[in-house]
Amino acid sequence: MKKMIIQLGTLTCPSCMQKIENAVSQQKGVGNVKVLFNASKVKADFQAEQTSPEVLQKVIEDLGYEVETVKVKELS
Repeated sequence: MKKMIIQLGTLTCPSCMQKIENAVSQQKGVGNVKVLFNASKVKADFQAEQTSPEVLQKVIEDLGYEVETVKVKELS
């Protein structure tokens, strides 16, 4: 299991947060999704065998949101 932190461009409304959280949560192998509205970040755990940061970044970008950076780290 890995943890991903995606830095977004500025989020403008709470419904944006919910939209992103729902879309990322529906991806196979993803869990513990949390969107931090004030920090414009998405945090999620994912299984590398089932998805990738690139796939999740594309999901967010396809919703119309800007992704600035993606960081991944191993969970022990």
